[in-house]
Amino acid sequence: MLSDSAMPVFWRMLLLLDWFVAVSWMMRVLQWRLGMRRVADLRQADSVGQGKKLPSVTAIVPARNEAETIAATLSSLLASEGVSLQIIAVDDRSTDETGALMDRLALKEAAIEVLHVTELPPGWLGKTHAMAMGALRARGEWLLFTDGDVIFHPEALRRALAFATSSGGDHMVLMPTILLGSWGERMMISFLQVLSIWAIRPWRVADRRARRDAIGVGAFNLLRREVYAAIGGWQALRLEVVEDLALGRRIKEHGYAQRVATGVDMVKVRWARGAFGVIENLTKNLFALFRFRPELVFAFAAGLTLFTWFPVIACVGGSRMWWPTATVVIALFLAYQQMGRYHQYSAAQLLLFPAAAVLLLYALLRSTFLALWRGGISWRGTFYSLKELRRGGTAGCLAKH
Repeated sequence: MLSDSAMPVFWRMLLLLDWFVAVSWMMRVLQWRLGMRRVADLRQADSVGQGKKLPSVTAIVPARNEAETIAATLSSLLASEGVSLQIIAVDDRSTDETGALMDRLALKEAAIEVLHVTELPPGWLGKTHAMAMGALRARGEWLLFTDGDVIFHPEALRRALAFATSSGGDHMVLMPTILLGSWGERMMISFLQVLSIWAIRPWRVADRRARRDAIGVGAFNLLRREVYAAIGGWQALRLEVVEDLALGRRIKEHGYAQRVATGVDMVKVRWARGAFGVIENLTKNLFALFRFRPELVFAFAAGLTLFTWFPVIACVGGSRMWWPTATVVIALFLAYQQMGRYHQYSAAQLLLFPAAAVLLLYALLRSTFLALWRGGISWRGTFYSLKELRRGGTAGCLAKH
């Protein structure tokens, strides 16, 4: 028990900490809202790419057991307008009908070439190897690396390619619209997107001096073929569990120009099914985000608790604690409102913010415990030891596969 004389000091410290959290949230959210005004929206550029000859593109689509979605993905790419497009579909050791569906489409469409990977060589992750194999067959001046469950608007490639080339970019990311099919998905995905404002500043991506503001998205990584070769291709990132941001970081580290744009429904993907589907994907990926270092995991867990649950718990300290907590609520409302514009959910998701924070903590600790207990992770049907992954991986981000 704290003595009576110590209590005022204790509560003053808590109040200061509460205000620190509140002001930090508000400043970051306002910075994000102002900064995102400088990020291009490809939906607003009606004339982008029209009347101009654009460079050719090769879309490389790795897929493992994506029979439910691969046909729709390839069909949406085939419907792309205004671009010269080659599609290389890579069947990465699938045990379902993925490869057969690819072959059927390829018989009808000359633009599609199918590769079947039957064995994974040592020292590679399945997805990076599949993309590397696809890149070897590419004829396009630009390469698009995407996933087997992504749906493309007919003008997405044309607009993105025109924006990248006209602005002098070497690497282009078009932020996908996440399809949300249940309240659990909306709760978790919206929370993760709000939390992401602490991780990246998209409006700084084009600044070559802003080295930490690199970006990569598995659904849409578009880059010049010569840049891909110059950075060593996927060979240099062959053991990256979360390869998309690793690619973005490597591109920026080598001094090439990155571009990013938004565009609701230009590129769409359903990341998971239900709240526990999100948790399962996070369990597979989160420890990799922290480079398989437990100390970073626990530091993040402490910070997450401080910035999510502490303002709620602090309210028991009396009315003085209510004001900073109210400030946090206002900041979060503005954050949810901003993110909802891109992914079509309302700021009412704020009401589920505390529950989502608990589930993220659970997924984070579960991901760490399982990997440490097993001594590694299983990825696309192959087991990799932590020693191997720590040696081979250099960067991380959330990814589905």
